[in-house]
Amino acid sequence: MQDYNDNKQDKSRQGTKRLVSGQGQPPQGQRRRPANGQGQPQAQGQRRRPAPNGQGQPPQGQKRRPANGQGQPPRGQQGQQRQRPNTASKPAPKGAPRTAPKAGKKKTKKKSWKIALFVVEIFVICILVGACWVMSKANKIQHIKITEEEKKEELAIDENIAESEVLKGYRNIALFGVDSRDQQLDKSTRTDTIMIASINLDTKEVQLVSVYRDTWLNLSTDSYNKANAAYSRGGYKQAMAMLNMNLDLDVEDFVTIGFDGLIDVIDAVGGVEIDVKQAEIEHINSYQISMVGHPDGTTNAKGEPNYVADPGTYTPVSRAGVQTLNGLQATAYARVRYVGNDLERAQRQRTVLTKVAQKAMTLNPATLNKIANAVFPKVMTSLSLSEILELLKDIASYEIGETTGFPFDGYIKPNGRVGSASVVVPVDLEKNVSLLHEFLFDDSDYEPSETVKKCSKKIASDTGVSYSGE
Repeated sequence: MQDYNDNKQDKSRQGTKRLVSGQGQPPQGQRRRPANGQGQPQAQGQRRRPAPNGQGQPPQGQKRRPANGQGQPPRGQQGQQRQRPNTASKPAPKGAPRTAPKAGKKKTKKKSWKIALFVVEIFVICILVGACWVMSKANKIQHIKITEEEKKEELAIDENIAESEVLKGYRNIALFGVDSRDQQLDKSTRTDTIMIASINLDTKEVQLVSVYRDTWLNLSTDSYNKANAAYSRGGYKQAMAMLNMNLDLDVEDFVTIGFDGLIDVIDAVGGVEIDVKQAEIEHINSYQISMVGHPDGTTNAKGEPNYVADPGTYTPVSRAGVQTLNGLQATAYARVRYVGNDLERAQRQRTVLTKVAQKAMTLNPATLNKIANAVFPKVMTSLSLSEILELLKDIASYEIGETTGFPFDGYIKPNGRVGSASVVVPVDLEKNVSLLHEFLFDDSDYEPSETVKKCSKKIASDTGVSYSGE
């Protein structure tokens, strides 16, 4: 039986459909009289009354024969149509949650899964590309592997220091800047810069401590001299051992860079802004000439060689005040030692390095690539590729914290004497080591080791400067 809401029959249907009532098909364009026998269709919302048995309705429990009179409707032809269920969504009661059809849920879930997979793939690709980039650049670095046996025997790390729970929360790396013109980064070269970079592994704060190069210390061999003599005599190992022995540290890694590498770094970041003093200008220009020029065969009043430089190889600093210095100018500024003392010189170095680090953290990949190409061949380090990657992945979260010099203000004599040599004297070493551990590790109750106490007494004996107490 055809309902009023049924679709029109397919025009390609063969034969004429017989009505269940036994009457023929109504003329085209006229509506079929409802099966209830009334002139009007049944009221809206009421079910259609089935025909009584014997008038087209099969007996109860039997199936109705298809309208074409056959046992089954022909394949591909539309047979007796049942009333189509209303698939339109009924409005949900007020306040009831809206739910999507099950098929829609599956489709949305599948789409979300594909998006998540795509994001993961992109993330993995980025990591692989970054790792390949670092590997291609890091291969230019001079890598030095320090074995566990060497660390125990040659770096002078006290066992109690190595097992300290406080120091386990930090990573301490020695930074050496050497005066090298031919990328000679091992021993037999002077360290104009000696620094300790201490990284708080929890907060990612980096603190820098300059060890004044003229500080009178144990060179780790029970011979005493200026701190920069350790690198010249025994390279990075002796310089690290000197820091560990005198300062109660656990430095196991180092980075050494020549000053020509520092020039390239500063140029790559676009220079650094420095407040130049009038008294510094002469010496900045003099150091620029010495770095790009050659000796002219004469010496100055201090017995040092004089240098000459070809025109156009450097840009003289001509005025005092705040200005942007290029790589050569800023490196020369960091090396000035005749304005103030070694303390002021170390402060200039920390100023330059801090400004370079702050700018480097904001640079785009192209600029970082330029820095890597220029600098990595002029760097020597004990850090492995995996350690470099580990440090670089958190670079955006690093923060340059406080910087200071060692020995500390109030416990230092910058113009002490040992024989004819002018030296920086820690007054005394014990007190300075206690202050260092408070500054770096927030340990206000630190008790220096017996080794430090022994070195402190020897330094006081050599310099004639002793600590009278607070």
